[in-house]
Amino acid sequence: MNTILRKSVLGIAGLAFTGGVFAGPVAAHAADTTHAAKPVSVSVQGDKLIPHGVQGNQSRIDLNDEQTANVKAIIAATKKAGMDERAAVVSIATALQESKLENLGHLGDRNDHDSQGLFQQRPSSGWGTVEQITDPEYSTTAFLKGLKQVDGWQDMPLTKAAQTVQVSAYPDHYAQWEQQAADLVAEHWNN
Repeated sequence: MNTILRKSVLGIAGLAFTGGVFAGPVAAHAADTTHAAKPVSVSVQGDKLIPHGVQGNQSRIDLNDEQTANVKAIIAATKKAGMDERAAVVSIATALQESKLENLGHLGDRNDHDSQGLFQQRPSSGWGTVEQITDPEYSTTAFLKGLKQVDGWQDMPLTKAAQTVQVSAYPDHYAQWEQQAADLVAEHWNN
């Protein structure tokens, strides 16, 4: 993608939802900022959860009851949206990176602008009100609506799909959570 187009896409990323809360991100074709990496492992859950293996070193955290409840809320919202396990993996990996699956309120000076909730969505960018984006079902649904607008997200590396929706300053960081996200979906999808 040429530099002018890339700057234009990134320049309007903050206005991704100005057509309405659920209008979706306009950065659906943002530049691929991921680095080609060979998969370092293959999912034991099958090719649906991790179709390309994982990229790079993987991180893992122990979850408390609140974080586990948020995993279950993300899975429930994914099912309600009519999306599959892969969508849940992308969503959970994104929330692991953005908030460690904690439903964060405004963090004052430690906050990235006005980002809040599981996905660190911003009211000023049109993701919804503070009350909405700190509701796990709402924030997951908003994320999934953005994901649905990414052409071919099912076949993309996780980090590229997540980055296209989130437009993060650290686009490659989502990849490190793919294995744990897949494990959590495998554990909780049928509960």
